[in-house]
Amino acid sequence: MINTAKVQDRRRLRYNSIDDLLADIDRIVASDKTGKLRRTGNWTAGQAMGHLAAWVNYGFEGYPMKPPPWIIRFLIGLKKKKYIHDAMDSGVHIPKVAGGTFATETMNTEEAAARLRKALTRLKAGEPAKFDSPAFGPMSYDDRIGLNLRHAELHLSFLHPS
Repeated sequence: MINTAKVQDRRRLRYNSIDDLLADIDRIVASDKTGKLRRTGNWTAGQAMGHLAAWVNYGFEGYPMKPPPWIIRFLIGLKKKKYIHDAMDSGVHIPKVAGGTFATETMNTEEAAARLRKALTRLKAGEPAKFDSPAFGPMSYDDRIGLNLRHAELHLSFLHPS
């Protein structure tokens, strides 16, 4: 198991829009099809994109966990602007959750990419979130987009399309 907090060989990514992310998904899928996708993390492209799709959809369909205790929400809240506008930290795990997070099942790259595209299309269309973030509470539309783009930068930075 790779300690992803210490991986130095990651792609530098900055998605300024959902369209930027969609274009990168296409590059990753194409590279995976030709067998030229290189990984520097623990997850396959399918796992990473399936995970991202699930987290986009949680805002519409419900989160698989309860909000953490108020002190944890307070501490996480101190990083909210960083996570939305700058970058998310790698190697972070949700306490008491097997594998440290949800939705990491093995999945075919093309199926996961289709799920992620569908979730991003839903987000881009402006469908209102029905559920507040367990960590950050209610979020504006722009903040939801920013958080999901930063989340994608984090996980897809370990995938290197040729």
